[in-house]
Amino acid sequence: MTFGWNGKLLRVNLSNKTSTEENIDIPFLKKWLGGRGLGMALLAREAPPSGRPPGKENKLIFTAGPVTGTGAPGSGRFSLTSRSPLTGTAFDCNAGGMWGIMLKKCGYDAVIIEGSCQKPSYLLISDTGCSVLEADGIWGLDIPSACSGLKKKHGEDASVAAIGPAGENGVLLASVITDDGRSLGRGGLGSVMGGKNLKAVVLKGRLKVGIADRPGYNYFLSETNKWIKANPITSQGLPEFGTPVLVNLFNEMGVLPAYNFQKSHFETAYRISGEAIAETVAIKRTGCRGCPVHCTRVVRGRSGPEQGPEYETIWSMGPQCGIDHLETIIEANSLCNRLGMDTISTGVTIGCAMELTARGLLEGGPRFGDREGLLDIINKMAHREGLGSLLAEGSMRMAASHGQPDLAMQVKGLEIPAYDPRGLQGMGLAFATSNRGACHLRAYMVGTEVLGIPKRVDRFSTGGKAGLTIFSQNVNAAVDSLSFCRFISLAVSEEYYARILTAVTGEQFQPQDLHLAGERIWNLERIYNLGCGFTADDDRLPPRLTGEPVESGPSRGHTVKLDEMLVEYYRFRGWDQKGVPTGRKIAQLGLEEFLC
Repeated sequence: MTFGWNGKLLRVNLSNKTSTEENIDIPFLKKWLGGRGLGMALLAREAPPSGRPPGKENKLIFTAGPVTGTGAPGSGRFSLTSRSPLTGTAFDCNAGGMWGIMLKKCGYDAVIIEGSCQKPSYLLISDTGCSVLEADGIWGLDIPSACSGLKKKHGEDASVAAIGPAGENGVLLASVITDDGRSLGRGGLGSVMGGKNLKAVVLKGRLKVGIADRPGYNYFLSETNKWIKANPITSQGLPEFGTPVLVNLFNEMGVLPAYNFQKSHFETAYRISGEAIAETVAIKRTGCRGCPVHCTRVVRGRSGPEQGPEYETIWSMGPQCGIDHLETIIEANSLCNRLGMDTISTGVTIGCAMELTARGLLEGGPRFGDREGLLDIINKMAHREGLGSLLAEGSMRMAASHGQPDLAMQVKGLEIPAYDPRGLQGMGLAFATSNRGACHLRAYMVGTEVLGIPKRVDRFSTGGKAGLTIFSQNVNAAVDSLSFCRFISLAVSEEYYARILTAVTGEQFQPQDLHLAGERIWNLERIYNLGCGFTADDDRLPPRLTGEPVESGPSRGHTVKLDEMLVEYYRFRGWDQKGVPTGRKIAQLGLEEFLC
């Protein structure tokens, strides 16, 4: 009997509708853990880096972690890894809910999908077999309708991950969303599924995840829950208000971007805050199965109850676009979730278009503060209609096509999330060095610069930010690979992760093993991107953030001092001055096989 890991992957060829099972040995799993790490190692082996992202031959790699399906708090996550059509980088997303748990119940740690279907189809995987079935009556539907139809056909105990019209139409901001509303949001991986004529992946499994040391597991689980209950963020802030609790806090600090990062403060942010949601439209709170945090809000939408917008979405559809109308933001969030688009990149791209329009450079474009215009352009983007087809390419391509590349708030092609780094120096370094493009989750420097986790540091200072960023990047790579929810990390240290992992798998892990695995994963992502043609020149922020000081508010007069942090970052990473891992670092991490 296996423990934690199943030790198997399923390879599916859509072109000839065949599937095969393959064994994954324990040393390989122990080296890469699972989730993000396993997905990246498999991508590097299966699809060596090249100058251009592959089209229909791009591979989709779904992976679960060794603790996925064990019932540990926040452990129900899974990852999807591929080459992003939006950024050209190696890319992974992860999500919670039931889908990752069901993947383990089907008996697999990973599913590799290659080739493409001749006709619109979906994939059905169970613990007894795999089938490629035609998507008659499903293709063209929005995600809730498609998921509902598939669950009606295959049973309510099935779990579905599907794309919407955006993925079908090759929108570079398209996401993959599960039947319980969890999103593999960023990087356009939904368009990779669409390019394969693959509408959905349906899972139906009954196997159980083995745990090697049940008494030890139960003990550490109990201790972990104590830490979660003792932490004010995971026991009070997130359960009561969800992530929108951050709106007022960041606005008061002058790090809430507005009007395409032209400002870092939004006067009427209180109207769309977590407190406003709780007072006006909140119905109840919910969360992933077995998670004590319950960070998700169910709110009143135009068509009835629905999952409420997270902090990032409130910002991207709100201050970024000059909008402070809560009902409009809720509807924009709902539209993106039904059509299958990343709310962050969608809102940032629209905000960029709004600035182009304000400058007289985009005829007929959306305008700041136009609520109905926001909803209209989202629909047009998903269906590639008119101007929406241009925005469907993302902000970098859209701005460049109008001769204004600097107006795109992006790094490596991925739109920047809801934090103005001019007031958060470490966050600026994290955005610039993130392997998948601008991402707040690769190193959540807000933890140290605002929340004081694990310690509070001066948010305007550059001193020590390289070391803290690297530490966060490594730890988060390991956490994504186990796969735990990032919110649990706000209360629980890697020591507890190591102990739970040891109890689940029966393999010995120390905290330093997780740090080393995280560093290994980060460096492999870097090596892969270098092979795709990326260089240190891509570790940059938009000129607005490094050259235009904030004009007013608590962050007034500040820019991101990126260059002085980058020099230290490369040295601490064990990379040369061009941002390339040295031979010594590669040997230390055992990455020789992945060199181009």
